[in-house]
Amino acid sequence: MSANLKYLSLGILVFQTTSLVLTMRYSRTLKEEGPRYLSSTAVVVAELLKIMACVLLVYKDSKCSLRALNRILHDEILNKPMETLKLAIPSGIYTLQNNLLYVALSNLDAATYQVTYQLKILTTALFSVSMLSKKLGVYQWLSLVILMTGVAFVQWPSDSQELDSKELSAGSQLVGLMAVLTACFSSGFAGVYFEKILKETKQSVWIRNIQLGFFGSIFGLMGVYIYDGELVSKNGFFQGYNQLTWIVVILQALGGLVIAAVIKYADNILKGFATSLSIILSTLISYFWLQDFVPTSVFFLGAILVITATFLYGYDPKPTGNPTKA
Repeated sequence: MSANLKYLSLGILVFQTTSLVLTMRYSRTLKEEGPRYLSSTAVVVAELLKIMACVLLVYKDSKCSLRALNRILHDEILNKPMETLKLAIPSGIYTLQNNLLYVALSNLDAATYQVTYQLKILTTALFSVSMLSKKLGVYQWLSLVILMTGVAFVQWPSDSQELDSKELSAGSQLVGLMAVLTACFSSGFAGVYFEKILKETKQSVWIRNIQLGFFGSIFGLMGVYIYDGELVSKNGFFQGYNQLTWIVVILQALGGLVIAAVIKYADNILKGFATSLSIILSTLISYFWLQDFVPTSVFFLGAILVITATFLYGYDPKPTGNPTKA
C-alpha cells in the first residue's frame, strides 16, 4: 500500500509541476483576439480558490460539522491576531513570487525556466543555514556547487538561441531570467520563514494556508489596483479569461496543497525523480508541441548537472556501523 502511495505521489508531483509550467507558458504566449488575461487578477483568484479548498479540508477534518468549523476558524484565526499577522510577511513574498512566475514564463521557454528555477534549492539551503541554524553535509554543499554550474550552462548564450529568440520569444530573456532569480530568492526566504512558523506553533497546515491566502488576496488586490487598475476599469476583472486561464489558476491554487498533502509519502529521492521527470517532460513538450525551444548540447549538460544536484542534495548517506547504546 505504501509503495502504491509513493508512486501515486510521484505521478501527482510530476503532473502538477509540469502541467502548471506548460499551461502558464502557453497561456502567456497564445495569440488571441481581444485583451489577454491579467496575471495580477489570476494570482488573486488563485488565492481565493486556495482559501476555499483549505476551508473545505478543515471542514472535513472537523467531521463535516459547520459548528466545529466555525469554532476552529474563530479560535485559531480571529482569537489569535498576532499569530495570524505573522503570516503577512511570507504571504506578501509568495504573492510577489506568483506574479514573477507569470513574468518569467512570458519571457522564457518552459524548459529553461524549469531548470533555472531549481536555484530555489540553493536559496532555501542558504536561508535554512542562516535562519534555522541548519547544518549541511558535504554532499549538500557539493550539490549546491553542481547546481550553480548547471544553471550557468543552461543560461549560456548560443548562436542558435540568439537567432531563435528573435522569432520565438515574445519578450526579453533578461527580464525572464531576472524574474526567475528574484522568485528563487523569495521562494527560499518565504519557505524557510513559513517552516519556522510551523515549527513554533501547533496550528494545522490548512489553517496556516487560509491565513496565507487571506493576506495574499489583500496584497494581490493591491497589486491589481496599482499596476492594472485602468485596464480592469476598462475591460473588467476577468478580461481575457478562457478555459485555459481557469486551468492555470486552478493548478496554481491547488498545486501547493496537493504537494503538501502527498509530501508525507514522498522522500527526497522521490522528489528528485519528480523534478527530473518534470524537467525532461518540459523540454520535450517545449520542443515538439510549443515549438519555442531548441535544445543545445550545452543545455543538456546543464540540465544533467541540475538533475544530478537535485538527487545529491536529497541523498542521505546511512552510517556504516551500528552505534552502541549506552
